[in-house]
Amino acid sequence: MAVRQSNVNLEAGHSHAHIRQEFGLAFAIATVLHRSYVVVQVAFGIAANSLALVADGAHNLGDVLGLLLAWCASYLSKTQPTARRTYGLGRSSILAALANAILLLIAVGGITWEAIRRFGNPEEVSGKTVIVVAAIGVVINGLTAMLFFSGRKRDLNIKGAFLHMAADAAVSVGVVVAAVLILLTGWHLIDPIASLLINIVIVWGTWALLRDSLAMALDIVPEGVDPVAVREFLANQPGVTAVHDLHIWPLSTTETALSVHLIKPDAGTDDQMLLCISEELHHRFGIGHPTIQVERGDSSDPCPQREQHP
Repeated sequence: MAVRQSNVNLEAGHSHAHIRQEFGLAFAIATVLHRSYVVVQVAFGIAANSLALVADGAHNLGDVLGLLLAWCASYLSKTQPTARRTYGLGRSSILAALANAILLLIAVGGITWEAIRRFGNPEEVSGKTVIVVAAIGVVINGLTAMLFFSGRKRDLNIKGAFLHMAADAAVSVGVVVAAVLILLTGWHLIDPIASLLINIVIVWGTWALLRDSLAMALDIVPEGVDPVAVREFLANQPGVTAVHDLHIWPLSTTETALSVHLIKPDAGTDDQMLLCISEELHHRFGIGHPTIQVERGDSSDPCPQREQHP
């Protein structure tokens, strides 16, 4: 069985480095602003006896932790490969995105429990204080969301940061509306009701992040890659008679890898063909780290992977 292998990393860290440079400052600004605002929210939320404001503060605290995780992961993912870490630490960005989503859902659980308790024991809320503090949150969250807007389609961690900031802005608007209604009606049950509505918004915005990050952690083919189309593309290459042992998986939140065996009876040294295939995989499917093995397909010396992974 004649074999020719090609392992080409077309992305070569370029997109990672660009994202780190472009959004490193955004992470720093967002983290500092939100850390300061969390202190303000919790302090005034307790003083105003507003569960909705404290809930929003807890949510923002989760976002601060999430931002720190994503920020650290963006640097860890640039770690150079070693003899033992052959792909570097790119998958840390996937774990950060997954942890980010889980943190939010844990916060939602705690807030929901307290909101349900308050239905049986409603407490007076200082509406004016809540309005002022929440209005500040609308501005801070809106501005920080815009910092991540342009990168939300390129990196799952950037998407997670954007979703969190955008959800925070919406939540803060909800808190303002709830406080205004409390002032107008004097009905303090609006506060726990608003808290539950906030939780629904959080879960709605977090579910996609949880689903995508969990899929990446399980090495499922990234959502933007069609494995059937990839197989057809490879099978249609000149001289290729069969494709087997095709695997596509995420190396990080921005980089996708592929390994495949191609049956080519007239297999020979053809670096140009392998380079062209790699470039097309990158251009068409966003796969930047392909490993291609070319075999003659001799029946007397078959590839052992052919039967296991057709």
